[in-house]
Amino acid sequence: MLSPVLFTLAGASALVAALLPRVVDRLPVNLPMAFLGAGVLLGLVPGLPSVDPLKHREATQHVTELVVIISLMGAGLALDRAVGWRRWASTWRLLAVAMPLTIAAVAWAGWLAGLPVAAALLLGAALAPTDPVLASDVQVGEPADEDNTEDEVRFALTSEAGLNDGAAFPIVHLAVVLAGTGLSVVALRDWFLEDVALRGVVGVASGLLIGWVLGRLFFHSPLPSLRLADNAEGFTALAVTFLAYGVTELVHGYGFVAVFVAACTIRSAERAHGAHKVAHEFVEQIERMLTSWLLLLLGAALTDGLLAALTWRLALVGVLLIVVIRPVVGYLSLARTAGGPRERWVIGSFGVRGIGSLFYLAYALGEGEFPGEELWAAVGFTIALSVFVHGLTAGPIVRRLDAARFRHAPTDHRGDVAGTHL
Repeated sequence: MLSPVLFTLAGASALVAALLPRVVDRLPVNLPMAFLGAGVLLGLVPGLPSVDPLKHREATQHVTELVVIISLMGAGLALDRAVGWRRWASTWRLLAVAMPLTIAAVAWAGWLAGLPVAAALLLGAALAPTDPVLASDVQVGEPADEDNTEDEVRFALTSEAGLNDGAAFPIVHLAVVLAGTGLSVVALRDWFLEDVALRGVVGVASGLLIGWVLGRLFFHSPLPSLRLADNAEGFTALAVTFLAYGVTELVHGYGFVAVFVAACTIRSAERAHGAHKVAHEFVEQIERMLTSWLLLLLGAALTDGLLAALTWRLALVGVLLIVVIRPVVGYLSLARTAGGPRERWVIGSFGVRGIGSLFYLAYALGEGEFPGEELWAAVGFTIALSVFVHGLTAGPIVRRLDAARFRHAPTDHRGDVAGTHL
């Protein structure tokens, strides 16, 4: 009888995922909060199978991997701002300054909480990235027909979430090296050449090449039958996602980076084409359905023993990350960028933790020896805290910021509200 129960839960959760955004549109409740809370209650129901990511590590890794790459495609397609050094200044600051400092601070706090050095570094790497799956309240919406339509808050958080999942991967590999052979000059050299330089360059190059080829094919092919954008089909976005990820991983690159770069490259091939909206909408629907299922499982795991190994020190690490480390580091890293002080505080404060953290942890536990129970407890607690804290506050704060931006916009340029900084 287990199979009918699972199909019933899957169908019910998918239906609720379609209805919920409309029902709670003006309430301080979002889809991640609702499904995580429902999963917590589901985990209390007797007779259901155990949900243990340690026992089902490979399944956890692959399911979270799927959700993340789909969300990365959606994030890349949604961005209206063309890639550029100055135009993306806030993104580069968040990647080059905020993320390394966040990793270091969380790793230090984790070490003080009793974790071995390698495990503390892994905790920092897993929890540092802003999640593209759960941060929809503070991310850009559908693709628009013009450049620079996003405000700085939504643009910075969306572009950061699109790139930092891949950018954190080298530190995960470093934690694996530290847990295995330990650090040495040779190990550091090999790690840098392979896990930083080679995989990073291959990921970017592969994403650019695949995005350029498919962009030319979809929009500018001399054969009308090959111009898929003329008769837009949403599932072509999944084709691009899987192709970019699979090919890049086969040639030893970072697939997360390639998927986001490919999405941005395809968007730039014909920026104002309506096919982007069709593809983005399809990807968003798939992402919402998969996320609802995954959050149900995570919530059930929280009440099924995932938090058994959580100590007050490890819980404090999660609280410090959400309340102190990310807001302060994020704000300081954005000094002298386009956004105003209030926008910088919002960007710093709403670096949502989520599905990418689950993937990194599941991946690393398959590559090296780590205290898995303690790490799962810390990561699960931090994600749950982020979902509820950010879920309760993101909508109201962003709406208030939007209203203030509209009030401060020049009366003769009300259409340029996104370019008004606070």
